[in-house]
Amino acid sequence: MSWRAALLLLCLTVPFALHAETLRLATFNTELSRKGPGLLLRDITRGQDQIRAVLDMILATEADILALQGLDWDYDQAALMALQAQLSEAGHAYPYRFALKPNAGVASGLDLDGDGRLNEPEDAWGWGRFTGQGGIALLSKLPLDSSRAMDLTALKWRVLPDHRMPQQPDRRPFPNADIAAELRLSSTNHWAVPARLADGSDLWVLSFHAAPPVFDGPEDRNGRRNADEILLWLHLLDGALGPAPQPPFVLLGDANSDPLRGEGHKDAITRLLGDARLQDPAPRDANGASDTVLWDSTGPMRVDYVLPSADLTVVASGIQHGAGSRHGVVWVDIQR
Repeated sequence: MSWRAALLLLCLTVPFALHAETLRLATFNTELSRKGPGLLLRDITRGQDQIRAVLDMILATEADILALQGLDWDYDQAALMALQAQLSEAGHAYPYRFALKPNAGVASGLDLDGDGRLNEPEDAWGWGRFTGQGGIALLSKLPLDSSRAMDLTALKWRVLPDHRMPQQPDRRPFPNADIAAELRLSSTNHWAVPARLADGSDLWVLSFHAAPPVFDGPEDRNGRRNADEILLWLHLLDGALGPAPQPPFVLLGDANSDPLRGEGHKDAITRLLGDARLQDPAPRDANGASDTVLWDSTGPMRVDYVLPSADLTVVASGIQHGAGSRHGVVWVDIQR
């Protein structure tokens, strides 16, 4: 190749490299959930210490798209909007938000755990003392098309292919056949919403917060639910639960499962992390550790994930720890 041809090739390719769109995608279990409705909004408006610490963690990460867990949902999205406003006042505006009513705390009217008592937190479609306790939300600098969102929050557990629904020792459904037929899979939400990229195309954002695989009995209700909440995404990408979101996409959320440590069905998170349609950047913090949360009872574990689709280019990743939550903010920078 002549030097003129090489120079022409350089002139043609460099501008595209210089103008490649880089986005920071992040997920963060804020642990901002409170024990009653309205209390989170009260604490946000008062500038409570944990709220300020959580804001500092978010501001330090500077994500373009941020999935939040452990954030109480309310009908008017007042708490989310108050958090959004405080971030804007601090110089990091998120013009767009997305949140749907979760299963968390929504009364089922049934004895879901089979203990003979009704209207306990365990009897909500997803564990919770009140409607929306510990919901999830999305904040974005990119426009979100909520009219095209896919919502699988109300999906019946029995509909999931190869589900692991709990059983009685004699293999009858737990706690009984009638209740098992009504159980919802998602403990908070499972949804996907398209974000509009600069070139007009879509980046589908998939988000969830799975149940912890503990706090149950020998039927392993929560362990089985956690596994199927994780595997739901693979069935969705297979097209088994309706039209599959097309690449590019990113999965953001708290799976409540470490592939190496703790309880739970490790094959579920291992299958998700190893799926060829996704990539695992395996972010690390400033000390080189991959742990995303530090619990007193279990120690450090990796449970929070940012998994871009395989067609996206990962240019950087990390974990931002702080005083606001035991969880860190997990982030990944991607390019198309």
